[in-house]
Amino acid sequence: MAEITEATNMETTPVENNNELALITPETQPKRRKKKSMVWEYFTIETVSAGCRRACCNRCKQSFAYSTGSKVAGTSHLKRHIAKGTCPALLRDQYNNQLTPYNPKTGGSEPRKRRYRSPSSPFIPFDQDRCRHEIARMIIMHEYPLHMVEHPGFIAFVQNLQPRFDKVSFNTVQGDCVATYLREKQSLMKLIEGIPGRVCLTLDMWTSNQTLGYVFITGHFIDFEWKLQSRVLNVIMEPYPDSDSALSHAVAACLSDWSLEGKLFSLTFNHPTSEAGLENLRPLLCTKNPLILNGQLLLGNCIARTLSSMAKDVLGAGHEIVKKIRDSVKYVKTSESHDEKFVQVKNQLQVPSEKSLILDNQTQWNTTYQMLAAGTELKEVFNCLDTSDPDYKLAPSIEDWKVAETLCTFLKPLFDAASILTTTTNPTAITFFHEAWKIHADLGRSITNEDPFISNIAKSMLEKIDKYWKDCSLILAIAVVMDPRFKMKLVEFSFTKIFGEDAPTYIKIVDDGIHELFLEYVALPLPLTPTYTEEGNAGNNGKTDESQQGNLLSDQGLTDFDVYIMETSSQQMKSELDQYLEESLLPRVQEFDVLGWWKLNKMKYPTLSKMARDILSIPVSAAAPDSVFDIIIKQLDEYRSSLRPETVEALICAKDWLHYGSEESNALVKMEF
Repeated sequence: MAEITEATNMETTPVENNNELALITPETQPKRRKKKSMVWEYFTIETVSAGCRRACCNRCKQSFAYSTGSKVAGTSHLKRHIAKGTCPALLRDQYNNQLTPYNPKTGGSEPRKRRYRSPSSPFIPFDQDRCRHEIARMIIMHEYPLHMVEHPGFIAFVQNLQPRFDKVSFNTVQGDCVATYLREKQSLMKLIEGIPGRVCLTLDMWTSNQTLGYVFITGHFIDFEWKLQSRVLNVIMEPYPDSDSALSHAVAACLSDWSLEGKLFSLTFNHPTSEAGLENLRPLLCTKNPLILNGQLLLGNCIARTLSSMAKDVLGAGHEIVKKIRDSVKYVKTSESHDEKFVQVKNQLQVPSEKSLILDNQTQWNTTYQMLAAGTELKEVFNCLDTSDPDYKLAPSIEDWKVAETLCTFLKPLFDAASILTTTTNPTAITFFHEAWKIHADLGRSITNEDPFISNIAKSMLEKIDKYWKDCSLILAIAVVMDPRFKMKLVEFSFTKIFGEDAPTYIKIVDDGIHELFLEYVALPLPLTPTYTEEGNAGNNGKTDESQQGNLLSDQGLTDFDVYIMETSSQQMKSELDQYLEESLLPRVQEFDVLGWWKLNKMKYPTLSKMARDILSIPVSAAAPDSVFDIIIKQLDEYRSSLRPETVEALICAKDWLHYGSEESNALVKMEF
């Protein structure tokens, strides 16, 4: 094998030009050009004899014709040797890669594999590890069963797609999914460690066909950029979900897992909890977290469950009428000929309704409301349908339709309020203060109705909204005060509508509460987290030695001044809150970024902005958007219930984290006036 020298390589340089190769001598070569073809990563040119050179494969050492005299063979046959899998050394390397335990490369320590395309087919190096990584992501993102990798159909598909792929087992892909979860968890832990404020938790209890409970714990917080974020932190299996200690055990496990002791601000739960259960939670939280308003902000009811419970009462009061209308809709929608006759009668009567009949899902009350709403608008068609279809004998009476319209009147405000939870990325307490007091005021008027059917429904609903208002009105009202468009003015206006002559008493409770909470923030040791230090020093990165000497002097020579600041800070900080409340309200617009406003004004209100950051992160609902209208407890499917609890947690949490990885949440508050 001849030795290659620098001079030899410079004598003649192959240059590609319109798919033809020519030799350029040093006399005619204006500038030496580097070979561009990717094959030269795998081949070396060797001089065999005068005027004859061959390309030698760096892997298997086979040699191929390259140039003889002035004739150059080109690179197509070299590409085929690499791309078509005919190089035995490359095949051995790829086989060995398949046997290597899965350990994805991180940080870019290995050079990226370069790729090239030939006119005949693309060359993409096969990577077993990458394939396993993508299979794990696919299973997590789309909730495919882990056992699918052992299904004959999947194996046949993959073998036809890539014969060199070494099939994986259930245990292997389970390990890959858990590895993905652990990597994502490390990233999330770093994010949570650095957030400037506190974390709020929501608890959503699921059950299973084995009567086991699964507590979904979601963390809500506002990040360094003043964006509202939420992540599923844990899915904890509880053997006895109805026990008084189930939720407290899950919360304790979450606080320990994520090092949230001292950073938990509020809890919102989505499961009926006994007084004994709450008493188990209170000491746990009060022991591990600073007291904020003596714990009044640590527990709150889920608005979605409150609305669903009220809707269930409404539908229960008229269940016989609902069944009659459901049967009529079922008669029309389950037969194409019946549906055509229904449309024909509708056109003949020229009914202006644009709504379409739907058959409801009895586990989600919004579909029942939509069925009733469409049915009442199309009642004339149902009343006349028997003229075109003699087999139809299910038409509700006029009185039945009146009852259905009454049910829709009660359900509509509940539906409108609950819909906000499904259409807004992060519904805030500000929005639901407005919704809750409107529903409360409407029911207060309906309870005096002379019709006992109406008054009884209103009474049942009012009891539940009263309980929600009692538990959460302080949280909702304080959140409203943190909105510069409303402050205390909307609280005063709303409470006057709800409480009448007693309004001043309740208004004073909110005013005292907001001042007490503010004073507790004044007394908190700062910085609360390392990020606060970063915020304060964000514009002071270029410190000089002189400034450092000044800091040293402050530490050693102005101790008495520091004591004076501590003694007088309460009055100064209280003035900060009073100044905010006394300033004029901002113009009321439908879309207003309240978090963006506080971000811009955090230097003007340093302590108040920290309080606003925590208050505005309190979630009003613990239900996922697709569960807002559920009237039954969510149930984990049979397959996932059969997996280990750790695997269930890894699959559910990793899916949520991968989903949020490429999205940014916003804090736009949308309200109708």
